[in-house]
Amino acid sequence: MRIPAQSVCTAIRDDIVAGLFERGSRLTEEVLARRYGVSRVPVREALRTLESEGFVTTRRHAGACVAEPTEQEAADLLEMRVLLEPLAAARAATRHTEAHLKVLRGLVRLGQERIRRAQGEDLRSLGVWFHETLAQASGSPGLIALLTQLRHKIAWMYVVEHPALPGESWAEHGAIVDAVARGDAERTRSLATLHAERAFSAYRLRRPADVRSSQHAVHTASVRA
Repeated sequence: MRIPAQSVCTAIRDDIVAGLFERGSRLTEEVLARRYGVSRVPVREALRTLESEGFVTTRRHAGACVAEPTEQEAADLLEMRVLLEPLAAARAATRHTEAHLKVLRGLVRLGQERIRRAQGEDLRSLGVWFHETLAQASGSPGLIALLTQLRHKIAWMYVVEHPALPGESWAEHGAIVDAVARGDAERTRSLATLHAERAFSAYRLRRPADVRSSQHAVHTASVRA
């Protein structure tokens, strides 16, 4: 059965974000095909997609390579997210379903419970889940796709420090959900903007010492599933 290029693309992107491929390093179809246990055809398609997303660049005489974004390009990503997340949140206030609201409220309860019990290990993953759900509630496929791509690229370029006061961050999440539940788009947008601006103060650019060891497991499970 032919492995879809989308699965190969996800695996390569995940490994780029994790630092398993250094910035500027070559990405040859043959090596990638062996690494993920697929043919070169889906690898070629995946590299084209990743180039359009900004993770890969094509160089003369070298072929496909991992991109090397500048600090200005990295800063632009945070600025775009500050603009787009509040827009998605405002739309969620008028387009959400009860299912979205139930998940958002549940995540806020989980986050606040983890803080009360001093169990902060999975707060970051819960926060990512919260923002993904809020974006999904916007009912805007194009906006959801843009935010998803931004999250991947920001995770690639930045390290996020643990917030000194996580309770404040989750209180802001709760306030955003309350505004969504009331259908108050402007209030939701305002709260989401303030939350994003405060949260991004914890972001710092990745340095070589931050890159994970290449000994980490290769993301092949999603390809071969």
